[in-house]
Amino acid sequence: MNSENMLNENNAPQKYIVPIGPQHPALKEPGHFEFTVEGEIVVDASIRLGYVHRGIEKAAEKRTWTQVMYLVERVCGICSHSHGTAFIESAEALAGVEIPPRAKVIRSIAGEIERLHSHLLWLGVAAHEGGFDALFMYSWRDREIVMDILENFFGNRVNYSVNLPGGVKEDITAEFSDELLTKLDYLEKRMHYYLNVVNKDITFRSRTVNIGSLSKDEMSKLGATGPTARSAGIARDIRVDRPYSGFDIFPINIVLDDRGDLNARFVVRIKECLESIRYIREVLPQIPEGELSVKFPRKIPTGDYMLSVEAPRGELFYYVRSNGTENPDRVKVRTASLCNWGTIVSAVAKGHRLADMPMILAGIDPCFSCNDRMVVINGNSKNPKIWTWEQLRRYGVEYYQ
Repeated sequence: MNSENMLNENNAPQKYIVPIGPQHPALKEPGHFEFTVEGEIVVDASIRLGYVHRGIEKAAEKRTWTQVMYLVERVCGICSHSHGTAFIESAEALAGVEIPPRAKVIRSIAGEIERLHSHLLWLGVAAHEGGFDALFMYSWRDREIVMDILENFFGNRVNYSVNLPGGVKEDITAEFSDELLTKLDYLEKRMHYYLNVVNKDITFRSRTVNIGSLSKDEMSKLGATGPTARSAGIARDIRVDRPYSGFDIFPINIVLDDRGDLNARFVVRIKECLESIRYIREVLPQIPEGELSVKFPRKIPTGDYMLSVEAPRGELFYYVRSNGTENPDRVKVRTASLCNWGTIVSAVAKGHRLADMPMILAGIDPCFSCNDRMVVINGNSKNPKIWTWEQLRRYGVEYYQ
């Protein structure tokens, strides 16, 4: 298309819609984006999710409390422990079960190892979207070290299932601690190297500094969470605000930046890795002695409970309801990705070049498959029929929003 065809009769740039997805070489998971552009500048954006609807919330109603724990651990591969922890600690609260201090601390250590895994994976993906494949290779090479730690300790590289109802299944031995500390020393050096690249590499900074910027107030209004929010100075971290697992025994420090741009999101995540390394290193010698688990009942008394944990992407919310049987009556999951998508579509995309969009999208560390929900409206826009929850349940709909 020549330049004349891109101008309207008033010699102003014409608007074009550039569709991306749900099947596209640049997308690792299915999502549909429409960017309205004038030349190379994005003037409007929309997103459609829900291509990976697996009905996990509905499936949870047909399984026992123990089976659901393994089910929710498969909502997301790199937040596996966070999902398992949020669900099982909700169930333990409903059952009135207090797990041993040693089990609590092991859960928090496993969560910080998972954070290392997730942030290193994200660093590689985000670098790849910007064309920095050397950084992608380096970070994923170091991610293999974290996955070796997970496999050697918990028996699997991805869905490692640390938790049991009432505690944890594996103990931290002296031999494992020594091996872990050695690998953490290496990873710490690598994190300082990545931080140097992010802060000083001219090409990298040109793709991230003042790109995708949002102020603290804008982030707060849009409901941003996790590193995305903390990159704009929002001091919100569930591990600090409402400590769970072992974070009430051994507190962790919150990592903040005040710039709110894409570069700040890189800096926050890398510094969070350094904080996770510091936390694990200091906690390992102080793990309380005692049992790893306590007895957990097959049936849980009637009631409901809400709990949040700080997953690598941000606040992970679980609502769990019991009807007194061996199966939960309702399991509602709200992931951090659902909150952070609005920061892109509502504010960040507009005014940026289309070429910046892949890195901006990667900046929130999106997960498509964990947006597992469904909306049902029967009728037309002028006279819609909104079905009640009980009506929808008869047809097997697991969630109505």
